[in-house]
Amino acid sequence: MGATLNDIAKKVGVSQSTVSRVINGTAPISDEMKNKVYKAMKELNYHPNSLARNLAKGKSLTIGLVVDADNENAFANTFFTRSVYAMEKVAQRNGYSLLITNDVEEKSSPACELIFGHRVDGLILIASDLNQNILSALRNENIPWVVMGETSEKNGTMNWVDMDNLQGGVKAVEHLLKCGYRKIAYVADDLEAMFTKRRIQGYEKALEGKNTCIIFKEKNEEELERKIIESTEHKHVDAFLCSNNIIAFQVLQALKKLGKQVPTEIGVVTFDNYPFAEYMDPPLTVVDIDTYKLGEMAAEVLINKIKDQNFIQRENLISTELIPRLSTRKV
Repeated sequence: MGATLNDIAKKVGVSQSTVSRVINGTAPISDEMKNKVYKAMKELNYHPNSLARNLAKGKSLTIGLVVDADNENAFANTFFTRSVYAMEKVAQRNGYSLLITNDVEEKSSPACELIFGHRVDGLILIASDLNQNILSALRNENIPWVVMGETSEKNGTMNWVDMDNLQGGVKAVEHLLKCGYRKIAYVADDLEAMFTKRRIQGYEKALEGKNTCIIFKEKNEEELERKIIESTEHKHVDAFLCSNNIIAFQVLQALKKLGKQVPTEIGVVTFDNYPFAEYMDPPLTVVDIDTYKLGEMAAEVLINKIKDQNFIQRENLISTELIPRLSTRKV
């Protein structure tokens, strides 16, 4: 059994409360007494219970990330792992630990139990998984929180971070127009997601609302292929802006069946560089979504809010970067 506070107190010849005050720094103690206590701690190989000490101060030095554990795709997603890695780095740099927890739309969810037990100093929430139970718990317990991803349900107290998806849509279309493409279609797989709405807004803004063509990816890949064929042969589409790598791959496959050459006849741009845009044939021009930066900023905003309750930084948009490659090199 390890040494206790009582063992340290006996060795130094003081009360347990004095030893506790030295360890916790809760009262002025002479340097001579501090040195005696620290020396005894070292000799007895005593390690303070940092968790108990922090909880006594009203702090856990832990931030939480709330995820949907039933969503296997999220955990397998490269973007998710890069964001989590960034959060962990920020947490460590500031003396915090990162705890990943699950949430369900019930008052007894694991995330709500952390909140009511004050076992985290703040939480990072995913926009797509927000629910009123956890939001109510956070407000009632006055625990800082930040949302990763833009949500339509904004209010005066919500801090959120996201990529500037509207800017990304504008950049992609402007690049395609500059390369000589004229009839550009946007291919989406989730028209309800806020990031998709923002990207389409940017797409329409760059085209000034004219000559637009929105293609929705059905679960049936054959249906998407049919739409790609119809848009190129009958609507004279000569470029595709894709929501992600998977859709871009399916577009390339459909164009290959049609005998269309990329980039000389058809241009292709996709959002997201990872995991394999640069390895496709041809390598794809991308609007890069820096998910490391996204996780980093979410953690930084949260920790700033924990340290200063008056800290306000409601909306945080991270610039996108367009990386040109062969898929839009028309000439």
